[in-house]
Amino acid sequence: MFSSVAHLARANPFNAPHLQLVQDGLAGPRSNPAGPPGPPRRSRKLAAASVEEQYSCDYGSGRFFLLCGLGGIISCGTTHTALVPLDLVKCRLQVDPQKYKGIFNGFSVTLKEDGVRGLAKGWAPTFIGYSMQGLCKFGFYEVFKVLYSNMLGEENAYLWRTSLYLAASASAEFFADIALAPMEAAKVRIQTQPGYANTLRDAAPKMYKEEGLKAFYKGVAPLWMRQIPYTMMKFACFERTVEALYKFVVPKPRSECSKPEQLVVTFVAGYIAGVFCAIVSHPADSVVSVLNKEKGSSASLVLQRLGFRGVWKGLFARIIMIGTLTALQWFIYDSVKVYFRLPRPPPPEMPESLKKKLGYTE
Repeated sequence: MFSSVAHLARANPFNAPHLQLVQDGLAGPRSNPAGPPGPPRRSRKLAAASVEEQYSCDYGSGRFFLLCGLGGIISCGTTHTALVPLDLVKCRLQVDPQKYKGIFNGFSVTLKEDGVRGLAKGWAPTFIGYSMQGLCKFGFYEVFKVLYSNMLGEENAYLWRTSLYLAASASAEFFADIALAPMEAAKVRIQTQPGYANTLRDAAPKMYKEEGLKAFYKGVAPLWMRQIPYTMMKFACFERTVEALYKFVVPKPRSECSKPEQLVVTFVAGYIAGVFCAIVSHPADSVVSVLNKEKGSSASLVLQRLGFRGVWKGLFARIIMIGTLTALQWFIYDSVKVYFRLPRPPPPEMPESLKKKLGYTE
């Protein structure tokens, strides 16, 4: 599979780390009106940059996809686990708004009842579940982006790039949520049902004994409702925000930015995307939290009982959590790519053939 995808990736319009240099006239021979064409003229800075950009693998190769998956494991597993206390309070705000009046009151009540250790409840299923989700989310996103862009062709991939990001991220998240669902169900039981279980080792056998496998996968449909819109926004908004930042905000081309400067752009774009992610996915998140707490309930019944105002409880906490989370995830993911020297193509540029069709060039 990876070999066929790697073959397609060679013609991928997103696989163009040298494209900006070509369009700036810095790659290839220049014509000399006074004589025959001379050798390529390259500045000392550009020559140094080309030496530095020695990639460890080809864009779209099996190694590339595997390392992207590893980046997803590291970025999602660590960030979600680090934010377990905030996630715990957010879940409790959703399932018991009478007891937990707000985010600060939620922390206060939890500390009073469970102590500091109580804020770490559910860390194990969080780490395992979101590591598996990150593997599928980021790894499959890169796979589907290559496949769909080559199905569309170079020109259509550029013109319909937002739709391409949305389709690739939705496809990846479909599989990611199947990997996440069992651990998410166990995490919610541990965090929102006092006395039910304190660890994953206690919760998983108890859930299986009570409801069988259904206990672990009954929340997968609401997870799709929550996570697929979230991930579509996360990737599409991030990709277009990065494009806009380099075009309108960053005072120099991406090719002239250092790696730390590029990572700052990644973090900012990630936070902007995270705010929108939190808003579009919050109602479904509220349903998932209540559904996984209650035995024998269904998504439609929970939604009917919560009502319009109920599904928006805890939104402020979720915006803080998801904004920070998404920014850190993109920062870590991009840092992993830098560490392993993976190809990191710049925002796509309009193909020359399309420029000619639209009359931008002769």
